Amino acid sequence: MPTLNIEGRGACDAAAGQRLVLAIEGCGVDIGHRCGGYARCTTCRVRFIDGEPETMTRAEYEKLKDRDLLGEARLSCQILVTQDMTVEPLMRVTTMGWADPGPPPQPTVTPDPEWLSKDALDA
Repeated sequence: MPTLNIEGRGACDAAAGQRLVLAIEGCGVDIGHRCGGYARCTTCRVRFIDGEPETMTRAEYEKLKDRDLLGEARLSCQILVTQDMTVEPLMRVTTMGWADPGPPPQPTVTPDPEWLSKDALDA
């Protein structure tokens, strides 16, 4: 079982293969997901301190590139926990003043992921 270290929260166990956004919530952190985990809003963004995956979905890449966030943040709704990770959630319900985080994300990555290496996406 991978260990998820969350800046300001500490470590907790995450199920292997779980969406990172759901693992962060499961650790008691009120991360945003205003679009319900469809890579449309970027409110689930995180900064990786350690353990950043080498792959990215095309949807994540396109949204981060469109918002000029590529290389600055990742979308936790588009990442699966497959290894130990240390992350900093960048948009939380309490710090943003939202009433709720947004619609609950599905257990699987949505939209249907097209996984590519970050190098291939930059090409």
